[in-house]
Amino acid sequence: MPELPEVEIVVRGLRETVVGETIARVCVNAPAKSVLVSPSLNSGDFARSLEKRQILSVSRRGKNILINLSGKVTLWVHLKMTGRLLYVEKSRPVEKHDLVIFDFKSTLKKKRSFHLRFNDYRRFGRLRLFYDHELWEQKGLADLGPEPLEISPSDFVTLLKKSQRMVKPALLDQSFLAGLGNIYADESLYYSKIHPKRVTSSLSTGKLIELHGHIQEVLKRAIRLMGTSVDSYRGVNGRPGRFQKYLKVYNNEGKPCQRCGTRIVKRKIGSRSAHFCPRCQRLR
Repeated sequence: MPELPEVEIVVRGLRETVVGETIARVCVNAPAKSVLVSPSLNSGDFARSLEKRQILSVSRRGKNILINLSGKVTLWVHLKMTGRLLYVEKSRPVEKHDLVIFDFKSTLKKKRSFHLRFNDYRRFGRLRLFYDHELWEQKGLADLGPEPLEISPSDFVTLLKKSQRMVKPALLDQSFLAGLGNIYADESLYYSKIHPKRVTSSLSTGKLIELHGHIQEVLKRAIRLMGTSVDSYRGVNGRPGRFQKYLKVYNNEGKPCQRCGTRIVKRKIGSRSAHFCPRCQRLR
């Protein structure tokens, strides 16, 4: 699943390509569960509700993409496992998994004709349309925790000290901290030399401040390298990320730890997998 860095790169790509455009037509070939229109919008039709609206801005909250439209409406996109937003030339053949296509009545001067496609081969992604005043009442946004790149070290320490949970599941809980997933939680714990089963309240203040620093450092570096492509992730321009070349533990089961040479292991912790070095990240 695309995590904070990947979603941030998609948001930046959308800002560069579609902000200022007016949606002329929307073609939907997605399952009914993939698109949703708020009853407040009356029409109940996803495509019709989007037509003639101008894209004013694009932002991110956790792993969520928020496309602000004219008429005080927001298109809320969650890519889930394999969703992608691709800005491509209209002449490119439509693929089987291009579920939603946005055509624009361009207000910008371009030499070639482009449109935006939502592609998702596993079909778990979601596109939802709400009035701005009701958007933040929705489950999945209303219950999000603080942003990892915005929370202060002291607030991070307080957050984890008051919890009695294993640290890896806590970091993955979007109501606890919004944006982290398996990749960046595993990498941050590795750099901090923390076993993913350690209980958050048992970690010292110094160790938690160290973890806070590594989380922010890893996320910022991943953003600079355009994210991690280990499955289907691509930016809006169709290009993969490069951070996968620098992963220390994630997806490296059986490979030697770059610090001590011990083989990286993969274990199920809670309902999710975790990759770590059993020697560097000992469970005291």
